[in-house]
Amino acid sequence: MTSIQNSIGPMAPAAPEKKEEAKKKLSPVEQEYEDGKGFLESGDHAHAALAFHNVMLAHEEAGDENGIANAANQLGNVCMARKEYEQARAHYQRAWDICDKNFDEMSLIALKRQFLAIHKALGENDKVAEILFDFIDIYQSNRDPHGTVAVLEELAELYIETGSRDKAADTYRTIASIHKNYKHEKIAAGFVTKAEELEAN
Repeated sequence: MTSIQNSIGPMAPAAPEKKEEAKKKLSPVEQEYEDGKGFLESGDHAHAALAFHNVMLAHEEAGDENGIANAANQLGNVCMARKEYEQARAHYQRAWDICDKNFDEMSLIALKRQFLAIHKALGENDKVAEILFDFIDIYQSNRDPHGTVAVLEELAELYIETGSRDKAADTYRTIASIHKNYKHEKIAAGFVTKAEELEAN
């Protein structure tokens, strides 16, 4: 199965002659999908939604699960752009179910980020924390300290927003200890200072 995350990330613009060449090789459904992405990028949400809906129908008729997941993901992106978060959630969930069934881990991680954005927008703080902890587990199991620290910073911000200053301070101390392990003494000291300031107020 082709990972849907390719649809989520930004694509490098192709040279005009290459774009034309690529267009000739696309099937009508693929062309409509590309058109939909263009509409979404330019802020024409109505035409983007129509294009991705047509693509979805074509893939449903063909029984192409990968195509359905990609179209559902893009319809979710359109709804996010319109701030229609519940509709976005439903589309992303459809993509999730297909990717989960096909063990498409990279797409699931990309979709988890989309769910995180929805929970943040709707103020569902418990869900935000839950997903952030999931990401910490993912980054730690992949031995990715940079990713771990970035998510811990998000978690600290969430704790500050929700008034859990002690938890935020603990999180900053955890970040400091990770930086210390990599001999980033100045950065570590900065996070210790942040923790102390939270504890002092």
